[in-house]
Amino acid sequence: MSGGFDKEWLALREPVDSAARDQSLIGDVSGFISQSHFPAVIDIGCGTGATWRALSSHMPSNTEWLLLDHDPRLLAEAKDRIGSAQTISYRQFDLTELEHLPLAENAIVTASAFFDLASPAFCDQLILKLKHQCCGLYAALNYDGAIDWSLTHPLDGRIVELFNRHQHTDKGFGEALGPDSCQYLADILRKNGYLVKTGSSPWHMTSENKDLQIAFLQGFPKPVKEVGELEDCAIEDWLSYRLSAIEKAGSFCRVGHTDLFAFPI
Repeated sequence: MSGGFDKEWLALREPVDSAARDQSLIGDVSGFISQSHFPAVIDIGCGTGATWRALSSHMPSNTEWLLLDHDPRLLAEAKDRIGSAQTISYRQFDLTELEHLPLAENAIVTASAFFDLASPAFCDQLILKLKHQCCGLYAALNYDGAIDWSLTHPLDGRIVELFNRHQHTDKGFGEALGPDSCQYLADILRKNGYLVKTGSSPWHMTSENKDLQIAFLQGFPKPVKEVGELEDCAIEDWLSYRLSAIEKAGSFCRVGHTDLFAFPI
């Protein structure tokens, strides 16, 4: 499910996502699929197909892909951008009905920028299903709660703290894991007999990523105001400063993410 996202936001972030992905884990995923009896991938919350674009050129040519999303508009955009092929199919799917996820004869489930929206219960249920089918998991670009700017403001730390607190609220699956998602996934996968590898995949944004930075920053006021511990005027002053700093010399923003690849042993 990619509820709340639109194709414009996904298009803005995709180049930075692509540059951030841990390349060694992509190589591990490719090797895992190459050795699988079923070279097939299910991409959950596929959006416009960014995971396919990031991985497909590294995969065996006979790899079959099933792209799932709850939003028919994003699925249509994915199909428009990727096209039709015998090895690619698209399906509207509500991940709150995880019991119907078609895992049989698939090597791996993939997802990008997804699990920080998910709840512990969702992850527990998914991993039990993966274990039952001996499926691997590639979970990329999981937000880890760390945001740093080269040009600082006194409220940076407080704003990020409140934003991260809001990240734990319900995003459609129950109380979300937010910045704790990758650690939670790693722990529960290991408990279920998986070998887990992780790699850092931070965003690095400069003035060349002005439009993405603007969209990213404009996503802060609403959740921070909903937490309700800062005056609105302080939040707006912070936003004004951050927006004005984007094109200043030496301006830089780093947003922490972590990639994860796990397979049964």
